Amino acid sequence: MKVLLSGDEAIARGAWEEGVKVASAYPGTPSTEILEALATMPGVYAQWSPNEKVALEVGIGASMAGVRVLVAMKHVGLNVAADPFMTLSYTGVGGGLVVVSADDPALYSSQNEQDNRHYARMAKVPMLEPSDSEECKRLMGEAYTISETFDTPVLFRITTRIAHGKGVVEVGERREVPSRGLKLDPAKWVMLPNFARDRHPLVEERLERLVSYGESLPDNRMEMREPQLGFITSGVAYQYVREAFPQASVLKLTLTYPLPRDKILEFASRVKRLFVVEELDPFLEEQVRALGLDVVGKRVFPRVGELSPELVRAGVDKDYRPTWISFSPIPPRPPTLCPGCPHRGVFVVLKRLKATVFGDIGCYTLGALPPLSTLHSCICMGAGVGMVHGADKAGEGGRKVAVIGDSTFYHSGITGLADIVYNDGVSTVVIMDNGTTAMTGKQGHPGTGVALQGRGRRIPLESLVKGLGVERVRVVDPYHLGTMEEVLKEEMEAREPSVVITRRPCTLITPGPIGTCRVDQELCIGCGICVKVGCIALAMVEEGGEKKARIAEHLCYGCGVCAQVCPKEAIGEVENG
Repeated sequence: MKVLLSGDEAIARGAWEEGVKVASAYPGTPSTEILEALATMPGVYAQWSPNEKVALEVGIGASMAGVRVLVAMKHVGLNVAADPFMTLSYTGVGGGLVVVSADDPALYSSQNEQDNRHYARMAKVPMLEPSDSEECKRLMGEAYTISETFDTPVLFRITTRIAHGKGVVEVGERREVPSRGLKLDPAKWVMLPNFARDRHPLVEERLERLVSYGESLPDNRMEMREPQLGFITSGVAYQYVREAFPQASVLKLTLTYPLPRDKILEFASRVKRLFVVEELDPFLEEQVRALGLDVVGKRVFPRVGELSPELVRAGVDKDYRPTWISFSPIPPRPPTLCPGCPHRGVFVVLKRLKATVFGDIGCYTLGALPPLSTLHSCICMGAGVGMVHGADKAGEGGRKVAVIGDSTFYHSGITGLADIVYNDGVSTVVIMDNGTTAMTGKQGHPGTGVALQGRGRRIPLESLVKGLGVERVRVVDPYHLGTMEEVLKEEMEAREPSVVITRRPCTLITPGPIGTCRVDQELCIGCGICVKVGCIALAMVEEGGEKKARIAEHLCYGCGVCAQVCPKEAIGEVENG
């Protein structure tokens, strides 16, 4: 049967058909839909873990117990999971274990566009790269075969374009794969130095065997057409090459680490001009050059952003290196917090207090953008908590605070807060508790008790924070600006660790608006202060030669933040009746 699936959905389907029993992940665009799809399929235990490191460790345990496992994460998630991932290369697997890394060229939803293909080379594990949804599904079978044949984890690398693009996929039935059972083997699984020294040579020997395997792998294929022009490529870049130069010869690589050296040399001998086309870093190009081949790559193709057929064509035809990437001339539409978002009031108050705000990854990162402009750092998940402590210890004066979401706090904020307590810090951490993992699609986390497949137990945030040794713990409603300002001012001036929990559910998980706000045109003086809270329901409209505030009532949530900042009390709250 043929169905239309995204790359994420196709990976889930392929893993299910290959008998995967356990799947774990932390939600992160563009990988989130993999676990969401797999969780609906029978015979699979699927879970959201607090972070990617834990997700991989759960996967390693299940693999050690003998079953097939899928672990999924976005590219920066593999940074979090890198510690177990590197040593997993030494131990190998029990049941087949595939790690999906969803990279994000052009930073559609990420803080960087790192190229995770380097992780395959650094960990010395095989890597597969599909070019479309059909390959996402089919190559799951190849991935588990490689994993179990070569006793290795497999890195399955996709990009946003592959993850979210849709294609026709031939689906089949599930193949139940018997468990290999738990085999206690300390020399394999206990990476003490003496055991690890014996495992390293096995990793190197495995790489050479994988090179030979790649030489005969059908998915590493030469597509010989006209010999004047040849391309070495992989992943979605293959689609761009085929569209830009349909008559050119192509070496399509699917097992992109380790590379099939002999096949590359043979292909190069059969074409006159040879290009390497890949997004982001010259990962393939550098290895091809190491074989002594003269190829053209990043000299004419950009290192940043996504490629396109137009960029491939321009690079080859004009033989130049672009200094920028041209995007479609569409009007800019910067992202903004939703109407009624409970984070908005927090930033309004912090701006009023002139606080330095160390931020984090989540919806609230949008607090950095105008008109709020109140978030001053964002490095990675959990970093703001450690950074505010560092700034305090550096002796930097003024009011300082870290803001972090509830899901992100469980992900990687706990250890930072423990560091503040342990090292006699005085920092204030604001945990913006909206009861969900909002930015990636309303997934549950340990603070909600909502698990991926409906089973879970809630870990109360206040109890956890107090258990870390924080004695000053305050819970406030972020819609009540006066109370929140008073609390934040008190806690930032306290000379001991403190946590302020701002608690209101995300508007996307609530039944609907709590009310409506309206502007009294007689009282409005057109000062524009209300629009500076950054709500899309508010605008300044010119009528009769003067501008006054207007509220689009169909967008208004009724949170009342704008009413509380109006100096003339011209905005009234009208409850839904």
